[in-house]
Amino acid sequence: MAQMMRHEELPIPIHSSLEEVYGDSSQLEEAQLRFHRLKTKFQQVFGHPPQLCARSPGRVNLIGEHIDYEGYSVLPMAIRQDTIVAIRRNEGHKVLRIANVNDKYQMCTYPADPNQEIDLKNHKWGHYFICGYKGFYEFARSGGINLGAPVGLDVLVDGTVPTGSGLSSSAALVCASTIAIMAAFEENFPKKEIAQLTCDCERHIGTQSGGMDQAISVMAKPGFAELIDFNPIRATDVQLPAGGTFVVAHSLADSQKAVTAATNYNNRVVECRLASIVLAIKLGMKPQEAISNVKTLSDVEGLCISYASTRGSSDPNVAVKEYLKEEPYTAEEIEKVTGEDLESIFRNSSSSLDVLKAAKHFKLYQRASHVYSEAKRVHAFKDTVSSDLSDETKLKDLGDLMNGSHYSCSVLYECSCPELEELVNICRENGALGARLTGAGWGGCAVALVKDSIVPQFILNLKERFYQSRIHRGVINNNDLGLYVFASKPSSGAAIFKF
Repeated sequence: MAQMMRHEELPIPIHSSLEEVYGDSSQLEEAQLRFHRLKTKFQQVFGHPPQLCARSPGRVNLIGEHIDYEGYSVLPMAIRQDTIVAIRRNEGHKVLRIANVNDKYQMCTYPADPNQEIDLKNHKWGHYFICGYKGFYEFARSGGINLGAPVGLDVLVDGTVPTGSGLSSSAALVCASTIAIMAAFEENFPKKEIAQLTCDCERHIGTQSGGMDQAISVMAKPGFAELIDFNPIRATDVQLPAGGTFVVAHSLADSQKAVTAATNYNNRVVECRLASIVLAIKLGMKPQEAISNVKTLSDVEGLCISYASTRGSSDPNVAVKEYLKEEPYTAEEIEKVTGEDLESIFRNSSSSLDVLKAAKHFKLYQRASHVYSEAKRVHAFKDTVSSDLSDETKLKDLGDLMNGSHYSCSVLYECSCPELEELVNICRENGALGARLTGAGWGGCAVALVKDSIVPQFILNLKERFYQSRIHRGVINNNDLGLYVFASKPSSGAAIFKF
């Protein structure tokens, strides 16, 4: 019998009914209402029905934070909240009209030109669609696919992934947009190619994304978390132990990744690159070679482990402790090691040059320590899940790994915030086996591993201890609580609907 294709080799599934994605529970009724509203509004706004819809889910990362862009595996699962993009080709107009079911987002209009530049100084929500548009055309061109002269597109978006929550609302929008555009041109490609293409797309918006969010959104399977490996992108099913549920809770501090990139997210990407170059040089690589060839901490892991083995260890952090100092580095100190100024090392990356302008100093030791220890925790998580331990013991061990991850994110990577610290502590005090920030951090959500039997009580306790005072202050509306705290089992990935 021919070997079954791995699921990342398969194209995006095309469905003619909602049951195939949303099951047959209350979730299905909710989906039926959403799609009905979407079609009605599409007709109202554009004067004709949509040609098709694409959906892509948000995700919660269970463990493996800020290491995907360093080349390391991560372990997310898709959540039930998703973004749906309804689309129709419009030969009559040479414009892209992008509307939203939520009136808070005004219609954005762009020329039907795949070569247009995105104005990053003027941040509009429609830019995420244009990311997918530009990316899809680049991908088609590189594959020798002729899409003909650009045509107008009418687009309506409906998203239930909370924005600024660290649950990848932006990746869900970019993935759903790209897949909708692809389907509107009657093309379909293997999931792993779409995962890579959508990851490349987000660079158009100015974040140096690592690819986890797009990979899980495109490749998720119901009932499984996925171990995602990069270069090349692969997904391995991880069946979580029985008896545990993940509860996602929003800290109500918005995480604005694209807006604060120079001081937060992209700053860490630059610090990791500098840590890897300095380590490579200290471990014997010629400076010029390190600057040209070493892009991520995974590129120097081999050298670090060789060094560690001379000290009777296999832990790359042995080399970090030996060769990087705990005090922050100045640009001058790093340039002494590299023999080249930082502007010239990063001359090809405008987002990295923005970081250099904003940064006073660089914490190399802390960032490298986090990345290497977090990469180990991801594999420990997967090994625990596939071990012979009892479900009870597995859940306890997974909780401990999540707690270790949070400590590292908070103390070494410094991507937490006071609201997240408060929320994570409340989760642990109310029976979570483990709790940690998830997503980029600096706001957004925490994820807690909770025994099934206490989930309703646990959510109630969070409402009382964390959300009630914020409802009083008018930060959120009591009726919207379900958007900010919810339990989730692993959901399914991207899909196309034609009906």
